[in-house]
This record gives sequence, structure tokens and C-alpha cells, in this order.
Amino acid sequence: MDTSLVSSQTVELLSQITGQKLTQKNLTPPVIFLANLVTVLLGVIFVDGIVAESEKQRLLTTLYRFSNPESDVRKLTHLMIKGVKENQVYKQINNLLSLAAPLSESEKLLLISFGYEMSAADGEIDPHEKKYLEILAKHLGIKSQHLAILEAGFTHQENLEPIALDEVHFLLNPARFQELDTIFVKAASDMLATLPAKPKNKITKPHINVSYGELKKFQEYRKQVDNCCYQLFQIIQDCTNRGFLPHTLMKELGKVSQKIQSQRFRLSVLGEFSQGKSTLLNALLGEEIQPAREIPCSGIVTVLKYGSQKRVVCRYKDGQEEEIPFEQYQLKATISEDAALGCLSDELAHDEIDEIVFEHPDLDLCSSGVEIVDSPGLNEHPDRTAITQKLLKDTDAVIFLTNASRSLTQVERDLLQDVRTQLNHGKENEPANNLFVVGNFIDLVRSEKGREQVQQRIERFVQGQNPIVAGKNRVHFISAQAALDAILRGNEDEYFKAFQNFTQSIEKFLTFDSGRVKIKHSISQINRVIEKGLDGLYKSNGTLDGKIQISEAEKQKILEKIGEASGRDVRIHLLADQLIELVFEQIAESWDEWREELGDRMVNKSQHWHSEHSPVWSQDKLIRDYTNQFIRDLSKEIDEWGNTKLKDVILQKNLKYLETSIAYELDAIQGQFQSLDEHIQTNFSQQLKLSINGINDDFMGMGGFGGGVGIGGALAAGLIVFTGLGFIAVIVASVAAAIAGSFGLGMLDFDGLKDQIKGKIFELGFEKFDESMDKFSEKLDEIVGSVFNSRVESASRVIAQAIALYENLLEQQEKAHNETLEQREAEKMWIYQKRQELEQVQNGLETIVSKCAIV
Repeated sequence: MDTSLVSSQTVELLSQITGQKLTQKNLTPPVIFLANLVTVLLGVIFVDGIVAESEKQRLLTTLYRFSNPESDVRKLTHLMIKGVKENQVYKQINNLLSLAAPLSESEKLLLISFGYEMSAADGEIDPHEKKYLEILAKHLGIKSQHLAILEAGFTHQENLEPIALDEVHFLLNPARFQELDTIFVKAASDMLATLPAKPKNKITKPHINVSYGELKKFQEYRKQVDNCCYQLFQIIQDCTNRGFLPHTLMKELGKVSQKIQSQRFRLSVLGEFSQGKSTLLNALLGEEIQPAREIPCSGIVTVLKYGSQKRVVCRYKDGQEEEIPFEQYQLKATISEDAALGCLSDELAHDEIDEIVFEHPDLDLCSSGVEIVDSPGLNEHPDRTAITQKLLKDTDAVIFLTNASRSLTQVERDLLQDVRTQLNHGKENEPANNLFVVGNFIDLVRSEKGREQVQQRIERFVQGQNPIVAGKNRVHFISAQAALDAILRGNEDEYFKAFQNFTQSIEKFLTFDSGRVKIKHSISQINRVIEKGLDGLYKSNGTLDGKIQISEAEKQKILEKIGEASGRDVRIHLLADQLIELVFEQIAESWDEWREELGDRMVNKSQHWHSEHSPVWSQDKLIRDYTNQFIRDLSKEIDEWGNTKLKDVILQKNLKYLETSIAYELDAIQGQFQSLDEHIQTNFSQQLKLSINGINDDFMGMGGFGGGVGIGGALAAGLIVFTGLGFIAVIVASVAAAIAGSFGLGMLDFDGLKDQIKGKIFELGFEKFDESMDKFSEKLDEIVGSVFNSRVESASRVIAQAIALYENLLEQQEKAHNETLEQREAEKMWIYQKRQELEQVQNGLETIVSKCAIV
């Protein structure tokens, strides 16, 4: 619908009809379509001069499909019926054309379809009514062939023109009506169901197997790395059991192995409701797994992953989980139709399911190491912020789906920018390399020129002056349904090829951009363990050779150093506890100052809130829009406090002090090892240095050891804790209940009404936010404790390794002293063999690196 075509004549006419003084901005697409529908249906009823009671009831039944009983739209409907009837607008062709001017070709056809449905309600079409619809359709530019299809559909005729039938189905595709409202999407879907179906093409070719060769190849490399890790584990275990290596090396390798075994690619799919996300997933999987329909369908976060057998696990928000029969899966994952057409946020807000995990052994993409996360539509979801954070946590790539047949909505633009920021760990205005924007329903744009315009429109936003995405092949245009149909019918048409190009881009990114980084990091960690093992065996060999001799006095000094190292560990723990206590005192003072001025800042930001919905005609949607913007602005305020006050000032200062103290204690221990190395010709200080360097890897996502605060995603996720407490769900429900319909149609001061709605949102929003402070404090405790404790635990781990090296040295000295020459020679040969085995594992890792083209 092109609302720019709403003329002053149209505004004046609708003001006259409704008895309200309207402006152009009050005439939203649903209101315009409803005015046209009322006019056409009344024209059908009155054209023969006789209005039966049954016709009146049919009129109300049809119109009531587009509103709830107590809604403002229902009140508006009655005003329109009264006004159109009194002014006989249905007889005035110029007024009719003025009302219909903004309608698209599809909307005009749907409008006339309702006229035929009304006329044929009693089984046949009255000649006068038919003539009225034909005249009106001619003025609206609707083809006579399309009218023939409509008439045939409602009178059950056969022998239809195939081309005209295909065109009607194309024009009434429900995806074309998303700009109006979900209820209109459902109406178009129902209308198509009434009309004759398109003849199905016979399937003459086998189902296309969607394969992911590069991902499978990459999985083989990952398995080879895991196999090398297992071989290394066996070697280290043998050496530890013989007393040649410290036991801490086994724990270090165990952590590396666990990470490798749990490595999977995580692919998240985001977008508004009814953009075809579920159909896209079915096409990716090559099988109709996810429930799909034209109106909002998926209401739960669903994780699709590989499993040895088909099973479904339902996880609840209270922490419990249960395995459910496969037959219940689509029922559990689907929003009820009543909720989809009515108050969607209410059902979503009260859903007790956190996520559904669907395991399947035969889905090629999942068996290739990819976990797919399907999101519910985020435009009307009351916990949008919390769900987005959950979806983006540890994700490797994100697919953002939009409707290519229309412009990006403001909600989509805001969501894309938010996703970009979260993928960049809080950095704004930097394009995201792992974000793919996909325009779906490209089959609804038939002309080449139209497709070029669609492509330019979307690419201008996502790759323009302030780009959302970075990298090649990050924007694609597909038809998920047409691609799925092609896969199931074995037809490699243009839609299948476009879809294949998209999947290859995803596959290339996962394997080459994300995958090789993961493998390189894993191999680096394994090589660090191998180096420690080689150094440890070299030292053990020196002990057996008699090159390393320790006197009783030196043994006593080593025991003293073990005690000193333990004391240093205790000092680090005590210091961390003191600093955490100090941090919370500083947080409380800073938070109080921030909270005192928060209200004024939020009021200023609310001046920039926007919504395409009227505070009268679409009050519930306006409330949702304003509520989401309240949440967005409050989230940004909290993020700003977290980054500028908590992170950059409070934590930065105190963590720097802790890190300096840890570095001092570890330097002291390493200095003692250097002294020992010089005295007995060992390389303990080098082994300890490898352990200290390993701390950097532990903090790669947090700025690095000694590299500042670096709390990264933990802070971003934790500081918007109120969303995780159901805050958004509560505020949407509360504001809607308190405001919706309370001001009525008599209030014509739309700006004043918007201000009152904003005021109520502020009142309830801050009330719920302040009530959540206890939970908020718990989350802050968790974040701050985690940041400090992670550093303390890493330091303790290094100190434990240092103590283990001391103890292992003493054990080997004692063992060598008690063994015969023959026993020592045999053990030297055994150590030589183990060194050879370690080097073989190292060579195997180098081969894998070469195959993966990692440089």
C-alpha cells in the first residue's frame, strides 16, 4: 500500500464518514483497507435495493474478522458502517476511487474477493451484485479473467484458465499482506483456500539431497584433531603414572579435549514473525521439520541438532526438562491461531517453555556439525531483548530474514543494528562479518526491474554509509518455499540455484572463516601441552642420567618454596575478596547517582519514539512499539553506565590492581624457578612461562590477562537482566491492560493521547524495573564475582602447576636414587619412545593444519 497516495479528499471523506477530524498520519494501511472493505460490502448489499437481515449478519460477520469485540477497531468499524451508509459512498465512484487509490494490485483483488464472497454467501451470485462488482473492478483496473476465477471459486465452476488462476494465487499470496496486519494475512490465506487450487506438477525427479561437502570435510579435520588429543592423553597418562610428568598436565589436556569434543557450529535464524524462518529451516534441512504457516507460527526458541536417534527434549524456564513424543513437537512449538490473530504477546509472555531441543540422526546439515537455532518472531515478542541475547550467545553466524516484497520496517532496522552491536561485543557502528541478511519471498517480485529495486533498497541499508554487514556474499534474495518445493520435487530451477548460492556462502563462512580459527586455536592449545610434555620428559631423562642432583639442603629449600607458593595463592585470594567488597561499595554509589538522573534522560529520549500506528485506531500496537522503545532506551542507558562507569572506571582500576599483584606473585615464583634452573640445569621456568602464557587464552574474549577489564559479553548480557526476569512481558501486559481503549474515540488530541500513553509506560516501566533490583543485584554479583574469580582461578592453576613441578622433581630424585643402573637405562629408553610418540602427534597436527590451509 502506498500511503503517499492518500489525498486531502480522502482525509476529508473519512473524517466525514467517521465523524472524527482526521489527518493523513491517522490513516494507517489497516484503516484505509477497512474503509474500502466497508464501502464495497455495503455496495453489494444495497445494490439490489433490498437488504435482508441475513445480509446484515453476513456483513458484520465478515467485518468482525478484523477486530476484537472491545477494541477501538471494532468501534471504528461501526462508525464507518454508519457513515458510509448515511453518505451512500458506495454509489459515488469518484469517492470510491479516492479511497482505493493507495491500495496495491493485490489489495484491490482481495477487496473485490470479499465482495464476491458476500454475494455468493447464499450459494449463487445475484446479477445486480455481480454487475456492481464488475463495474467497480474495471475502475480499479482488475482483469476480467481474475474476476472469472473469483466467481468460479465461489460458485464451484470448473474449466478455469490456468494462467489466470496462477496470477490470482500470485496476487493473493498471504506474504503480500503483512504490511496491513496479521489478520489480513490470515484473510488472504483463507481466501486462497476457498478458491480453486493450482494444479500440482507431477514429481518426475527424485528428491534433491541437500549436501554440505565442505562442512563434512571440516568435521573430519575436527575428528582428526580430537583423535590426536586422545593419543596425547594416552601418552601423558602413561608418563604421569610412571612419575615422569606432573598430574596437572592431565587436567590441562582434559580441558582442551572437552572443548574440542563440544565444538559445533551454531547458526541462528532471526527476523519478524511470518517472514518464512521455519520454511527456510526446512529448506536448509531438506525436510519439512518445522511447523510453518502464513500467520505467526513458531513461538519458542527451537534448537535443531544431531542426535543418534530422533528425540525431542522440552526445557522449561524453571530449569526442569522432559522428553516428549515427536508427535507433540509441532504442537508445543506452535503459537495458537487465536493468539497469532489476537494478543500475541500475552501468550508468549505466559509460556513456561524456555526452549525445545530437537535431535535427529538423518539431517545432513546437523550431522555436518551445525546446530540451528530457530527464533520466534521478535517484532511482537515481549522478551525480545533477552531472546536475542540468548540466540547470539556463542553463535558462529546469524541469518536475518526479511520480506523482499516490501521495505524493511523500522523494527527490522532497529533489530539489525542491535544484532550488529551484539555480534561485535558491544562495539557500535562496526559492520558484522558473521551476519547474513536474506530477502525472502523474492518470487513475489516478478519483474526484473522490480527485483533490481528490491536488491538496491535492502543493500543500500545493510551495505551503505553505515554498513550493517561486512564481507562478500552477505546479502541474498531467495524464495524459501519455492526452494523447498524444488528440493522435494527434484527440480533445479532458478529458486533452487539462488538458494544453493546462499547455502554455499554460509558453508564457506563456517568452514573457512569461523572453522579454521577454532581448529587453529585448539591445535595451539594441544601443542602447548606437547611442549610441556617434551620439556618434562627431557628433565626426567636428565635426572636418570644423574645430570640433575639435589642435596638434602636443596630438597629442604624446595619444600619451603612449595610452602611459599601456597602462601602466595592464599594472598591472591584474600586480595580478590577485599577488592570485590570495595567494588560493590563503589558500584552502589555510582548506581545511585546514575538512577537519580535516569528519569530526565529517558523523557528526553522518549521525544524520539516513533510508531506508524494510531493511538486510537491501533492503540495496542502503538503501546507495543512504545514499550519496546522504552526497553531499548533503558537498555542503552544501563549499557552506557556499565561500560563508562562500571567497566571503564570501577572494574578497570580494581582489576588492574589485582592483575598487577598476581603478576608480581607469579614473577616471584618464576624467578625462583630460574634460579633453580641455573643451579641444576633444568628448564622449569620455561614450562611455567608456557602456563602463564596460557592464561591469555583463557581470557581471549575478555581482553586478555593484564589487558584491562575485558568482561565483554558477560557484562552486556547481565546488565539487561530485567528482560530475563520477564520484565518486558509484564510491562506489555500491564500497559495494555491499563491503557488500551481507556481514552476512547472521543479524544481527538492524538499528540496528547500519545503523551499519556508514554506517561503510563514510564510509570509502570520504572515501577517494574525498581522491583527487579534484587535480581539485578544478584546478576551484578555474579558478573563481578566471575570477572575477579576467573583471574584468581587462572593464577591458582599456574601456582598449582608450579607446586606440581617441584613435587615431581622431588619424586623423581627419590625414585632415581632407589633404582639400579639397569632400571634407569630401561626407563631412559621408555622416555625416548614416549618423546618419539609426542613428536608423532605433533607432526600429525601439522598435517591437519596443512590440509585446512591454516597459515
